[in-house]
Amino acid sequence: MSDIKKILAQMSLEEKIAQLQATSVENLLEGKEFSEDKAKKLLRNGIGQITRVGGTRLGLSPKEVARLTNKIQKFLMENTRLKIPAIVHEECLTGLMVKTATAFPQAIGLASTWDPDLIREVSSTIRYQAKLIGTNQCLSPVLDVCRDPRWGRCEETYGEDQYLVASIGLAYIKGLQGENELIATVKHFAAHGFPEGGRNIAPVHVGNRELREVFLFPFEVAIKLGKAMSVMPAYHEIDGVPCHSNAELLTKILRQEWGFEGIVVSDYDAIRQLEAIHKVSLNKKEAAILALEAGVDTEFPNIDCFGEPLLEAVKEGLISESIIDRAVERVLRIKEKLGLFNNPYINENNVPEKLDNSKSRELALDAARKSIVLLKNDSILPLSKNIGTIAVIGPNANEPRNLLGDYTYTGHLNADGGIEVVTVLEGIMRKVSNNTKVLYAKGCDIATESKEGFSEAIEIAKKADIIIAVMGEKSGLPLSWTDVPGKDEFEKYQAVTGEGNDRTSLRLPGVQEELLKELHKIGKPIILVLVNGRPLALSSIFNEVNAIIEAWFPGEEGGNAIADVIFGDYNPSGRLPISFPIDTGQIPIYYNRKPSSLRPYVMMKSKPLFPFGYGLSYTEFKYSNLEVTPKEVNSSGKIKVSLEVENVGKREGEETVQLYISKQYSGVSRPIKELKGFAKVYLKPNEKRKITFSLPLEALAFYDQYMRLIIDPGEYEVLIGKSSEDMVLKDSFRVTGSMRPIYDRRVFFSEPKVE
Repeated sequence: MSDIKKILAQMSLEEKIAQLQATSVENLLEGKEFSEDKAKKLLRNGIGQITRVGGTRLGLSPKEVARLTNKIQKFLMENTRLKIPAIVHEECLTGLMVKTATAFPQAIGLASTWDPDLIREVSSTIRYQAKLIGTNQCLSPVLDVCRDPRWGRCEETYGEDQYLVASIGLAYIKGLQGENELIATVKHFAAHGFPEGGRNIAPVHVGNRELREVFLFPFEVAIKLGKAMSVMPAYHEIDGVPCHSNAELLTKILRQEWGFEGIVVSDYDAIRQLEAIHKVSLNKKEAAILALEAGVDTEFPNIDCFGEPLLEAVKEGLISESIIDRAVERVLRIKEKLGLFNNPYINENNVPEKLDNSKSRELALDAARKSIVLLKNDSILPLSKNIGTIAVIGPNANEPRNLLGDYTYTGHLNADGGIEVVTVLEGIMRKVSNNTKVLYAKGCDIATESKEGFSEAIEIAKKADIIIAVMGEKSGLPLSWTDVPGKDEFEKYQAVTGEGNDRTSLRLPGVQEELLKELHKIGKPIILVLVNGRPLALSSIFNEVNAIIEAWFPGEEGGNAIADVIFGDYNPSGRLPISFPIDTGQIPIYYNRKPSSLRPYVMMKSKPLFPFGYGLSYTEFKYSNLEVTPKEVNSSGKIKVSLEVENVGKREGEETVQLYISKQYSGVSRPIKELKGFAKVYLKPNEKRKITFSLPLEALAFYDQYMRLIIDPGEYEVLIGKSSEDMVLKDSFRVTGSMRPIYDRRVFFSEPKVE
């Protein structure tokens, strides 16, 4: 009998259920201090997890977090019968959500880098900072494929394409988990990024084929290749079945088909929502039974349905204790895998006063630079540092808080994050020559209708040689799932994106468009810098500006990164991970739609303003010598796609080569094209490099009309693009033989080789 089995055999029912519970750290405190009296009540039978020791509004320093975590673990080791330590979890979407931790770009910005190696370095840094303070589990990455950017959580995703989401997500998981040092939690399982009306928690309407091929694919990669140790189900329902009570998802697919061996943790309060929102249970007891039987192992963030209601359900014979044992064993095995039984403590002497340091800030700067996408440039960029006068205008120009996405310490809690955030105004002022004059005016708020600041903005714009308008959105302040905030509350925070902040329009909020149009009337060149979390509909102001820079929420070094791009110290290399519509009414407008979805509207085409994969550079790249071998291949083989890329411009830069595959005829309707590989390559002027993709045929598999996973014979087109719309090289190959079903699916990626 294994040690875990022996522990399980000794446990009372109350001790077992305690391992399926979590409690917020605030429940164990008097002020900021650990309370043994409270612990004796809450932790008498042990506990599965402690919720966010550092990620609270208490503003604890890293040393205070470590000290408090040690006290909790010490209590469990010395004052409970079985001496089982707890897992401590935190949020870490854009960095560890703890005071003084590094604030990297928001997830949608990280995806814009198209650079898995960089992402792995970012998440490795997050792991290092998390381990310093005793964090064992991080509630990220988000692997939702965002198909409706009205949804406020679009900013947390890696975009609209399942292959890109899987690639970036896999790199994040590998960096975060290391050698089983930390638990990555992939979420939200599944299809959270396509909610009805773009509203958070709303039902998702997808067929089984689309669910598996698009929305489940990144999770399948995360489990099979990334060995992610935790999964978090989504809040919503699919075809009437909430994800937290969906045994098809949580047991059949996740564990039986994919071989998942980790723990399934609930989203915050999601089990209670089975009763309160979805109305599929009469009470908490029924909700607990539904969730546990479906495959949820731990309830977050506090003891609720998995408390007395679950205990009563077992005692009344409504659920078998063997189901409890199954979940408890999973929890204990993860604790064993983390090494918590051997040593649950942190060396407090190793904890710095501040988690952020010069090395991590340099990485944050690199990530922010690479996340920036140049959308438009009428030969105005890069700017000279010796320009006479610059007018910096806009609600996001000089607000440090506004450069941070949701689930950063400052961004989520509206609290002091304990780090320096470089604003765009500061970045510009640091960059220009001593002879350049920089003027600033806010101009307007993010989302109110007040135009009081227009006159000041127009006045300084008239004095300037060029205008840099820094506009967009603000993230954070999660809203209730039912209530619209009061006017006073909204005007205080003005958060229009982030969890619970869903929009009906994708145009610039408030009066920002009006301010841009007034500035345009002055006749000075305008550079528009966007700081935002979702694609915006820019058609009404596209012709009013000379350049557009998409910076997303770039994090603590955002101002320096944006200034580096504006003044040419960095050549922008970001590419869009999600399409920008001409108008909100085009949504959904993801690139890999079916042929029947391309019909134009009465007064508008169905193509986007800026397509998936798009991004400009300060140099030019030439593609040549495409070769696909072999030209004929059987369904168990692989093809190689090679080409050459040359920098034919005058500046060094990075190009993202994108490989798409298209098949015109199949037994079921297929997307017009699908991303199957990409490679980011650095080139000096006149430098040429060869890129080779190795593509196994299983990467082309899809579900046929009988929901069999197959490789279909026939002609396939190979498309090499600078974006999903700009194809510069084309070739084809043929898959010979008959249709081949795949019974034991393996997950493959095309591995690029750069020579």
